[in-house]
Amino acid sequence: MDSLTFMSEKSHNLQGWDESESIIIYTHKKIRGGTEFMMRTYRFRAYPSSRQIDMLNSTLNLCRELYNAMLEQRIYAYRSKKHVNYRSQQDEIPAIKERFPEFRNIHSLVVQDVAHRLDKTYDHFFRRVREKKQGKKASAGFPRFKSTDRYNSITYTQSGFRLLDNGHVWLSRIGELRMFMHRSVTGDIRTISIKRDSVGDWFITIICDHEKGSEHDSWGDQGNEQPHANSPGFTNPVGIDLGLKALITTSDGMQMEPPSFLRKSEKKLKKAQRNLSRKQKGSGKRRKAKTRVAKVHRKIARQRDDFSHKLSRNLVENHDLIALEDLNIAGMVKNRHLAKSIGDASWNRIIQYTMYKAESAGAVVVPINPMHTSQKCSKCGNIKHDLKLSDRIYHCNSCGLTIDRDMNAAMNIRDIGLAKIGRGTPELTPAEIGALPAMVTPVAETGSPLR
Repeated sequence: MDSLTFMSEKSHNLQGWDESESIIIYTHKKIRGGTEFMMRTYRFRAYPSSRQIDMLNSTLNLCRELYNAMLEQRIYAYRSKKHVNYRSQQDEIPAIKERFPEFRNIHSLVVQDVAHRLDKTYDHFFRRVREKKQGKKASAGFPRFKSTDRYNSITYTQSGFRLLDNGHVWLSRIGELRMFMHRSVTGDIRTISIKRDSVGDWFITIICDHEKGSEHDSWGDQGNEQPHANSPGFTNPVGIDLGLKALITTSDGMQMEPPSFLRKSEKKLKKAQRNLSRKQKGSGKRRKAKTRVAKVHRKIARQRDDFSHKLSRNLVENHDLIALEDLNIAGMVKNRHLAKSIGDASWNRIIQYTMYKAESAGAVVVPINPMHTSQKCSKCGNIKHDLKLSDRIYHCNSCGLTIDRDMNAAMNIRDIGLAKIGRGTPELTPAEIGALPAMVTPVAETGSPLR
């Protein structure tokens, strides 16, 4: 059925999940033409003028209406047993511009990306359906229509953008956009996205790639060369046990308490949410109250992000091999007694940031199956099957080792990581202690280094 029919109808305003809200993968690999590339994402704050804000909001609204029309076309085609895919919808875009001239004010690649975004949403939907058929506990989650609050980003692919010498960015049909470029962008720019967050601030996301091993394939300001997996050995390997009582426990004796940013902001968040619930729906006061709630959530997310960056950088700077537990976090958060604490700990974010920093720095990250890492003695290898979760001190009945439970697990994780890549266990003897020293208190000030 012709998609133009849907464009003339009233667009849907149903609530849905916006895939642009997913977490940013800062660095990942991509192979193109037999060459391995590193892709890196940069995120900068943008300060559009009032005129540009109106243009961006208008562009977002038109792209949202097109997205909903294309989704409705796919649903109708499925019920009519007709075939509609990304290519066919993309071919209809010129006709849409002829009938609806307002789309001519949007760059062609931005409009095409709307069809690509919907196609990716369907790909993810069918992947979840396959996983559910394979017995995995997953909800298929059919693609939903986007409301105004759920469609917040547009993407320029291949062209239509240019970085300026003054640190700003030029976008086709938008003009020169003021941007705070706090660090230089290296590599070849692949895409530029502009996004409006829940508070109403604007951000520019730039995705670049460069050949692995090139002059740009470095991270931070490190000058030390780290051994790779095929090097003769590692000088400072570490195993890391993730937990809730202690956020991380390392095999070299460091423990760090969880920062608990959500717990510390709960009182302020409850007050803002209570104030929001009392406001009349559709009123200006409710919109302002909703923004205040969003600001509290954004601050918590930024605190977690800042802490995870500092912690992961500290780990990568001081260790050339990092062995981490490969936890099933999605399954663990189903425990309603621990879900909030697990989410507040941000284990997945710490793991992701450590992996991408290590990849750029030349360090090696090894995921380890956590089975028996707490029960196994790090000195003699005996497995203590009767170990309870409440037992915080590990005492081996075979060799008599007495050590902190998390410290014992961290040493086992380190040893398994070294064995996994064929390096063997280092000549390190676990200290027999009654308890570890006081936990390190994480740095809470934004911008201060974690050392």
